[in-house]
Amino acid sequence: MPGRGQGLAGLRVAITAFFALDGFIFAGWVVRIPDIKEQTQASAGALGMALLGVSAGAVLTMTMTGRLCRRYGSHLVTVVCMVVLALSVSLPPLTHSAAALGTVLLLFGAAYGGVNVAFNSAAVDLVAALRRPVMPSFHAAFSLGGMIGAGFGGLVAGVLSPARHLFGLTLVGLLVTAVAGRTLLRHEPPVPARRTPSPHADSGAGEGGRGLVVVFGLVALCTAYGEGAMADWSALHLQQDLAASAGTAAAGYACFALAMTVGRLTGAALLARFGRARTVIAGGTVAAAGMLLGSLAPSVWAALLGFAVTGLGLANLFPVAVERAGALAGPSGVAVASTLGYGGMLLGPPAIGFMADWFSLPAALTSVAVLAAVAAGIGVSTRRVMGN
Repeated sequence: MPGRGQGLAGLRVAITAFFALDGFIFAGWVVRIPDIKEQTQASAGALGMALLGVSAGAVLTMTMTGRLCRRYGSHLVTVVCMVVLALSVSLPPLTHSAAALGTVLLLFGAAYGGVNVAFNSAAVDLVAALRRPVMPSFHAAFSLGGMIGAGFGGLVAGVLSPARHLFGLTLVGLLVTAVAGRTLLRHEPPVPARRTPSPHADSGAGEGGRGLVVVFGLVALCTAYGEGAMADWSALHLQQDLAASAGTAAAGYACFALAMTVGRLTGAALLARFGRARTVIAGGTVAAAGMLLGSLAPSVWAALLGFAVTGLGLANLFPVAVERAGALAGPSGVAVASTLGYGGMLLGPPAIGFMADWFSLPAALTSVAVLAAVAAGIGVSTRRVMGN
């Protein structure tokens, strides 16, 4: 059995690398959005429409990736989608109109959605085989990759053009995929021993149970909406509304990603001490307060503090929501909550673009605080079901 244990350890390292790489590439793209906006001379609304290409591509791919994973295996699909993601991130600097940008972001979004479904499927198989709750560590790796990607982007923003920076991300992505992908492709997804299903699994515990699954999915949506907003709009807010330099603007998402990483790394201890319900209530409340500060603060440093507080508050809401949905309705519950969550992440940024055109970008960003408060309210109303 040592061989099997070593194989699972190697798979864990490889899957963690893909999570981190995904965050690194995505963050590297989002910190250059202000430059791409200037290059394409797009208004906030036109940029929002272009960003909708990411959403549309991801949603279309997510609906197919599950079937592809069942047919070809989650490991192969992970590697193929990551190669496409790494190649497509170099395309936005080659565009000179919002329409062209939206077209290449459709491909980028398709690869992003596909790889997220694929490596989450690979991670679920591995967690079941290990019989240890290590899933938060994968999502922490994504956040850490995002923090490093945003920090690196800030450092090179004044030195490298968007084209050179994003082409560099392509090279890094292909190199990491070549190394980590070899481990994935050498191993079939582990098949865990069959477990006794929960009496509520896949039944939804009746109509009320199915309704609760959707409610927990809404918590995931509220959380992911904030993540997507911070990724796509934080740098532009700091640069456009608070006159921050390109490097300082990139620090906005880095602060958020660092705080979320810390929150996820300490999430297991937090849940053990305070329970799910109190964690969701406190997290939603803290995130709402942090985002009000981040979006309405008159200074750059106060806004950065607000973004960090928002990251700490949102960090563990998504994992709790997905876990509770799964406890009520098994894999179908996880699917519903995850789909709603990714929908919030992908559709939120374009919505903020439209609201920024109608009102202002700071006012639009307060919608993140509103939805965080909604998540806290759901935590209050479902305390008995959410449990400790």
